[in-house]
Amino acid sequence: MKLDILVLSAHPDDAELGCGGTIALHVALGKAVGMVDFTRGELGTRGNAHTREQEAQAAAQILGLKLRQNLEMADGFFEINREHKMQVIEVIRRFRPEIVLGAAPLDRHPDHSRAAELIRQACFLAGLSKIITYDPDGYEQSAWRPRHLFHFIQDYSLNPSFVVDISAYWDIKLEAVQAFKTQFYHPEADMEAPQTPISSPDFIHFLEGRAREMGRMIGTTYGEGFIKASPPGVRDLFQLL
Repeated sequence: MKLDILVLSAHPDDAELGCGGTIALHVALGKAVGMVDFTRGELGTRGNAHTREQEAQAAAQILGLKLRQNLEMADGFFEINREHKMQVIEVIRRFRPEIVLGAAPLDRHPDHSRAAELIRQACFLAGLSKIITYDPDGYEQSAWRPRHLFHFIQDYSLNPSFVVDISAYWDIKLEAVQAFKTQFYHPEADMEAPQTPISSPDFIHFLEGRAREMGRMIGTTYGEGFIKASPPGVRDLFQLL
């Protein structure tokens, strides 16, 4: 399956938080969007790998993803090494996306920035034909380099290279986030589970505040910011908000 957009992140729920509205927007535009999580989030204080998988698939349905897969790297301990680079290269070549949305380049959780660098290197290396990879059926893959890599913003407040208007898709983003009932505040959540900084209603208010802050930058209600290594180009100034 060829995807228009491939979303790569360290943990199930990272992408929902960072770019869930942008995903919903592009699904509504008819784009094929898929997601690959690197780990199962098994080190999380609340829930476990099994519940996170169930929640991830529920969120995928809410967002309208074509697919969601997990590479089952070790949460907290995956490395930027040959093995993991080859895993990500194989995924990029298999789905041949035009755009990759990847983890934040700098963040509180070390997995996020490490994932961002792994993604950056894999996107480049996937375009080198002398690196040989095979798809799950054993066929040799062709080289493929995405046209663009955009990093979404996570916990740390980073200056975006551009902001996407997600005002019409905020409710879908919030619903996808709250599909992770073990992680974030939800009326049906287990109140006996250990509380964390992201499990209280305050975190949902923070998430909305961040989206409103980004939206205000471009004169809309809600937005999601992205970081690009080089400036994005435009051909027509009148296409800008």
